[in-house]
Amino acid sequence: MPIRLLSSDVSSQIAAGEVVERPASVVKELTENALDAGAKNISISIVDAGRTLIEVADDGHGIPADELELAAARHATSKLVQSDDLFHIQTLGFRGEALASIGSVSHMSITSRVASAKEGARLKVDGGISGKVEKVGAPVGTVLRVENLFYNVPARLKFLKTDVTERRAIDSLVTRYALAYPNVRFKVTDGKQATLQTAGDGDRRSILAALYGVDVAKQMLEVMAVEEGLSLTGFISPTSLTRSNRKEITFFVNGRWVQEFSLTTALLQAYHTLLMVGRYPLTALFLDIDPEDVDVNVHPTKAEVRFRSQDKIFSFVQRSARKALLAYTPVASVSPQLWGSRSEQSERREVGIDWSIGHDSVDSGQNAESRMLNADDAQSSIDNQKSEIESPSFAPVPLLRLIGQIGSTYIVAEGPDGLYLVDQHAAHERVLFEKLMAQHDRKSIPSQFLLAPEVVTLPPQSAKALMSQLPFLNHFGFEVEEFGTNTFQVRAMPALFAGGDPSFALRALVGILKKDETPLQAEVEANSRRVFVNGWLSKAGRLSQPKNSVPC
Repeated sequence: MPIRLLSSDVSSQIAAGEVVERPASVVKELTENALDAGAKNISISIVDAGRTLIEVADDGHGIPADELELAAARHATSKLVQSDDLFHIQTLGFRGEALASIGSVSHMSITSRVASAKEGARLKVDGGISGKVEKVGAPVGTVLRVENLFYNVPARLKFLKTDVTERRAIDSLVTRYALAYPNVRFKVTDGKQATLQTAGDGDRRSILAALYGVDVAKQMLEVMAVEEGLSLTGFISPTSLTRSNRKEITFFVNGRWVQEFSLTTALLQAYHTLLMVGRYPLTALFLDIDPEDVDVNVHPTKAEVRFRSQDKIFSFVQRSARKALLAYTPVASVSPQLWGSRSEQSERREVGIDWSIGHDSVDSGQNAESRMLNADDAQSSIDNQKSEIESPSFAPVPLLRLIGQIGSTYIVAEGPDGLYLVDQHAAHERVLFEKLMAQHDRKSIPSQFLLAPEVVTLPPQSAKALMSQLPFLNHFGFEVEEFGTNTFQVRAMPALFAGGDPSFALRALVGILKKDETPLQAEVEANSRRVFVNGWLSKAGRLSQPKNSVPC
């Protein structure tokens, strides 16, 4: 085929594909433009997860009427003049591609007014074709309305996720910017319901309370470090407050949200040896650096950056986070009794592990975060446990002689073919899993009501995931109901986990639901439920000490 120049329509859609991947991309670009304009109030409205409508209104400086048409053109910006400015960028946007890209794949209208003008102006852009500028009445600021996103790119529309997933992506984005800009008042409306609203009073901890609940906000550890032109502020979670994935590790560099692998690695190194494998902290950290030492022009969506002194930044973040952890979380002392010698009686007894132990054997006194088998339970009678060990559900376990316990976590036993280390948490998790699945197979999972309902506040994106799966939770013995914006009441939980922490269990469930939005699909119902429950128990199996409850 001969070489030819692409038409303006094709080139515009190619550019739009790099900038506008999904509705959340539109919200990101428009929010950053509003922040660059000095807005103190940003209101975001979405309909149908952004497919039908995305509207971002702000009270920033506005756009002059004679510049509206230019603002919607490609490579038009007020933030750069020459190429050297690329290495002194202090704004969130700088390429001049966002509005042109959005306008090429939607019906877009821009209504704006500057403080010096008596009236505002409006420009409509349909599929990249600009109309005439009209004079309208408008307050100072800009209202940008995007309708029917990807109407002229049906292939891109088919690749969008479910409404729940797209809403979560928008909520996750806005919550991060709300934390980064606490002096700005954010409001997000989904249809007629407000899902997020911040005060804009400059208090980041109050925003954390609005997003994650008061209990979580109180536990967060503040980070404040300054060193050789570098500044790191924000919050990290203590070792007792973790998540099952890295999605809630947030980094901002000079006010820009970035997903930089080196920063995340530096943070995790600060938690090295302090967290269980597979657990990650909840963080919101803000790094300020000389604009000349960071290159933000390396990714179409500006989500990645490059540092001039990568090792210096890595070390600074690691040391700052570690210092905050050690300052607020002193190293736990080990009781001398743990190192005592075993009694002669325990040396002479031949015992095996009681795999049939239920929730009655849970250790609720010393460990406020875990329920697991203990060494005393392991010394049950061999006759009482032999039938359970040989059950088809379990692998055969030989007769064992108890030696001791390590760190209240592992049981050390001697068998005919060597030494055995039994993870008490994993063993108890397996017991709970088998019992719960047995109840599920009999279609009779009993519930136990709580004396006082547990109130749990979740981030907007997690609340949406939970709302869509409330019938699924009811099937497994939970009774959860909505109790305000992003807040839920746990009234009952499975009797098998009586005495556990409902808040911890519900958050672990949400973590699984965010990965699997359709756990009740008919074609994979049986297998999916087993995978779901097994995955949840691996996170929520370490239930905390008993709460107030009464039999159902």
